[in-house]
Amino acid sequence: QVQLVESGGGLVQAGGSLRLSCAASGRTLSSYGVGWFRQAPGKEREFVAAITWSGATNYGDSVKGRFTISRDNAKNTVYLRMNSLKPEDTAVYYCAANSGGDAYTFPIYYNDWGQGTQVTVSS
Repeated sequence: QVQLVESGGGLVQAGGSLRLSCAASGRTLSSYGVGWFRQAPGKEREFVAAITWSGATNYGDSVKGRFTISRDNAKNTVYLRMNSLKPEDTAVYYCAANSGGDAYTFPIYYNDWGQGTQVTVSS
């Protein structure tokens, strides 16, 4: 089992940027696929981005061209760089890991989850 801790959330104005971090412990993350999901109040959990064990990436349509997922295996950490933020990006952001190593878009394929970090974008 991998323990995941997200950080880097906060309050930002529209058009601004944030970088979220997902730090892992308990196991090395290098063979895992890692995804970022978000959930706004009253809405379903939404796929944001994912990265395979080899570094291939996948993005949700609403964030393509604005968000970038990356990984630093030496630090056992995955990042989500978020640029050109919009009020509709406001949500709790979760990272999740899957032992299959793939960039799945559905939450059901992920085994381990962090506790989430709040991102609020003001207009």
